[in-house]
Amino acid sequence: MKRSKLVRDNDGWQTISSEHHFTNSHLDVVTEQVRTPSSSQARTWTTIRRKAAVVIAPMTSDGKFLLIKEERIPIRAAIWSMPAGQIDDEVEPNEKEIEAVALRELHEETGHDLAPGGELVPLGYFFTSAGLTDEHCYFFLARPVQPADVHSREEGEAILECRAVTTTELGRMIAQNEIRDSNTLGICARLAAGAFISLGPR
Repeated sequence: MKRSKLVRDNDGWQTISSEHHFTNSHLDVVTEQVRTPSSSQARTWTTIRRKAAVVIAPMTSDGKFLLIKEERIPIRAAIWSMPAGQIDDEVEPNEKEIEAVALRELHEETGHDLAPGGELVPLGYFFTSAGLTDEHCYFFLARPVQPADVHSREEGEAILECRAVTTTELGRMIAQNEIRDSNTLGICARLAAGAFISLGPR
């Protein structure tokens, strides 16, 4: 799996060596020796390379947000989150491809599509766990969304429920630790910082 174009050796960063341990269609485990800008001594670090992903905040015409409850095997729990999914291309995709994946995941995971005249607003990206992986997610606000005419969930998806919540309810769920998904917490922070929503004290 190729390293993301967002992770490059420049400005004093230099990869000395890279040893691959394991690869499948979702990730690549490597141990690298890297010289950093602050030290001439190379540091050894085991890293998980993952494909880029998208996270979508679907907003309905009445200002509610769609959340899904999905079973997550690594944590042995079903948790609330906003829809998300990996970008299939191993090489960094272009803007149009990223947007197409966002619309696809919106449809597959929530059964909703962007309404006629709606907009897909890009909100930047973030690294999910920078001490472990180069995985990064592109944020999008989709507004307004409406139920799809035809919807069939992809086999293998473990989505138990999809529901619309107000921003007040969203803030309460975050404050009370009902939302524990990092992608969702990240996109909510970006939405609040961009004044798309207000998540004040509850």
